[in-house]
Amino acid sequence: MTTDCDVLVVGWGPVGQLTATLLAQQGWRVTVLERYERPYPFPRAVHFDGETARYLAAAGIGDRLHEVGDPAVDYEFHTADGQVLMRLELAGDPPGSAGWPRSVVFHQPALERVLQERAERLPNLRLLRGLEVTDCVERDDHVEVAAGGRRLTASWVVGCDGANSAVRRTIGSTVTGLGFFYDWLLCDLVLKEPREFRPNNLQICDPARPTTVVSGGLEHRRWEFMRLPGESIEELNRPETAWRLLEPHGITPDNATMHRHSVYTFSAQWVDQWRRGRILLAGDAAHLMPPFAGQGMCAGIRDAANLTWKLDLVLRGRGAPALLDSYAVERTGHLRHFIGYAIELGKMVCELDPAAAAVRDTMLLARAADPEAEEPPQLSGVPLTEGLLSGAGPGAGAYMPQGRVTGTAGTGRFDDVAGRGFVFLTDQDPAALLDDADREFLADVGTRLVRVVPAGAPVGEGEVADDDGVYLPFLAESSAVALLVRPDFYVFGSAADRVSAAELVGDLRRGLLSVTPQRSLSGGPRMTATHLSLWEKWTNLWYNQLDLTDEIIAPGFKLCLESDRDLAAINDAQSVRRWVIAVNAVFQEAKFTALVGPIITDEYITTHWSVIGKLGPGAGELGPEGATFTRVLTEILKVENGLITECWASCDPVKVLTD
Repeated sequence: MTTDCDVLVVGWGPVGQLTATLLAQQGWRVTVLERYERPYPFPRAVHFDGETARYLAAAGIGDRLHEVGDPAVDYEFHTADGQVLMRLELAGDPPGSAGWPRSVVFHQPALERVLQERAERLPNLRLLRGLEVTDCVERDDHVEVAAGGRRLTASWVVGCDGANSAVRRTIGSTVTGLGFFYDWLLCDLVLKEPREFRPNNLQICDPARPTTVVSGGLEHRRWEFMRLPGESIEELNRPETAWRLLEPHGITPDNATMHRHSVYTFSAQWVDQWRRGRILLAGDAAHLMPPFAGQGMCAGIRDAANLTWKLDLVLRGRGAPALLDSYAVERTGHLRHFIGYAIELGKMVCELDPAAAAVRDTMLLARAADPEAEEPPQLSGVPLTEGLLSGAGPGAGAYMPQGRVTGTAGTGRFDDVAGRGFVFLTDQDPAALLDDADREFLADVGTRLVRVVPAGAPVGEGEVADDDGVYLPFLAESSAVALLVRPDFYVFGSAADRVSAAELVGDLRRGLLSVTPQRSLSGGPRMTATHLSLWEKWTNLWYNQLDLTDEIIAPGFKLCLESDRDLAAINDAQSVRRWVIAVNAVFQEAKFTALVGPIITDEYITTHWSVIGKLGPGAGELGPEGATFTRVLTEILKVENGLITECWASCDPVKVLTD
């Protein structure tokens, strides 16, 4: 059916703004529903990292990020008497691995205003304010959303509507909470006269009153004070209480204007279900974390960056809907890292027992004085360890750094010079590594072929000079001649030669169609390039000629079973192999059993599983179970016996099913 929009985004905070903008930039019709009539005037987040800046630049506001905040310099944790327990250096040259300042303190209303102005330049992005979502009902091929007495339809819905998400309630997702939460009084102020703070960002680990003192960007400052046992929220949230707590820091009504004070409760949690059919969650609707690592909004921005390119491919028919399952897999793994670190920092800050705090101080002061002490955990460039990653070559899951390069059009950051989207990055001629079919496929999913040459070397079309010395060393460290980088800047996989380059592209084909399981870096099945063109023909039949989606995959299989014309596409061993695995996976769905049960019986499936369980690589003799299975395929599905034998002789089905 014709829907009101392709994607409906619920929530117009930074995560919703980025999600909507990235999709609208791809040409999709995007509608955003925001419950509030006017923008929220106060900041929530005050920090983002270089990766976040890179994603915001991808939304077209890179040249305006200086308007929303300032690079951070330092972040220290002090004892009650001012000794330094831990110091995080946030400045430095060159900037962080993302090609932007590694840490920025910012004013959230300013960022939202810049994103709003960017959105207003996209005619296919529509913002509707004052509409609160009350229900989302999924139909076969769309979602109906009820909000403010109106009903809108969309092909997909993304809930970016915060910690009290209405979208999360409609899909019934439960939450895994880690039981770490405290109440804090937050005070946002602007000083009447400039003042230098050293350090600029500080946690005071005082058991008498844990305190946060940080920059809020653009001359704003934030103080936070932890609620103590026996202290009521009402008492803590009084203006006179706020000024009393601020006074020891030299902040009074005479030298500062308080824009707001409020008590909030931080927590650590993530949803158990990120997606239900055509409805997905992102940002605070999907997870919350303590503020001490400054990664709350950054995590939501990573959600948007991870989800939008996958949703774009699904909308364009270049990816199967099941591709979106990798979104939850990848983001949950990342979140556990960041939430775990934020909790550890929070435990250090929130300690109220003077004796325990003294033990903490002794240990951390000794560590701070030890030059061999372990560095704090990584907060940017954290690799992916599972999800949509290639099994070919090392380096899969690494975050791709960004440096300055020179191309035919000039010098700048790599993303601006070479372009965004998939990038096939190599130090060789791409034509020497990719055949015509692979180049055509990569072009179809928006891949840029980029050859890197040494700094100072002349560049031609499709080439960039590695001015900062980032890319050639990265290739060398990966033992690769080529890297395939995803649109969210994570390495899909690497290739050491032409053969493995074909395997790499083949992995992407299958990964986007989600016929094979999502991979983990512990290893998994490989498939050579021998039958890729025929496999593409077969999958194109499913997803294009039969218009297959998750919702109608069972009728699609029924068509395949009943039509000799369609079955003619099964014309090579690898296609048969993949078809066999897919049938088994789908057969477990009750709707498929009801539709094609008379054609493929339970006995047939039992025999099928038995065959797969007993055969190993190079199994030339199929045995009695194999003979039965072959008979079913040849007599019912009209597949030649020789192809079945070749299929089992050339693959390892046990490894495929246990990946």
